[in-house]
Amino acid sequence: MRAFILSALFLTCPLGAWAQSSAGIDPQSHSRLPLIMRDQLDAEGQRVFDAINGPGLTKPRLGPPANSLYAVAPAEPFDRLNQLLRKTVAGSHYFELCTLVAAREYDQQYEWTGHEVAAQRAGVAQNIIDTVKFNRALDGLPEKDATVIQYGRDLLRKHKADLSLYNKMVELFGRQGMMELTMTIGDYVMTAVLLNAVDQQLPPDRKPLLPLAAGK
Repeated sequence: MRAFILSALFLTCPLGAWAQSSAGIDPQSHSRLPLIMRDQLDAEGQRVFDAINGPGLTKPRLGPPANSLYAVAPAEPFDRLNQLLRKTVAGSHYFELCTLVAAREYDQQYEWTGHEVAAQRAGVAQNIIDTVKFNRALDGLPEKDATVIQYGRDLLRKHKADLSLYNKMVELFGRQGMMELTMTIGDYVMTAVLLNAVDQQLPPDRKPLLPLAAGK
């Protein structure tokens, strides 16, 4: 009977609300770490707070900006690297595709949900997004999209990219583009690890877009 009740609750409770009920989650940050407000920091910490969150805010933005403030010194270069990679010569389409590959491999709901929307805005077709989301084969995808997805999958699953795949990345994106997309994958792996460590949840009003059991 108890198992039946639990199963019924899981089926009827929205995923975001179910996740939000996890033990140890702060109601403001939606993670294991309480928010650090600007006035809790010293002068240097406040400077970093402003650099990451923007001037005039007293409460940090949720997700990586809020959590990274627990390590103020690396928080600023962590954010700065992300901002630089958003300007990759490969373009926002492939930047966002790399973020999705990393989020999918680490089952990172918060990261995925934000970047699926961003990928749509950057012109990534839904069938390409769904290929990553549901771990589908790459048949029929445009060459650049298929190459980026395979490259990310191989780096994160095999921990290497063979020479032919590496050469294809350089051919399609140039050496600078290849390196920037590689760094983007690494940056969002680091972000996924950070968010997983603190069990970052979506706010209750945001619909989760990543089915964590899909393709896993």
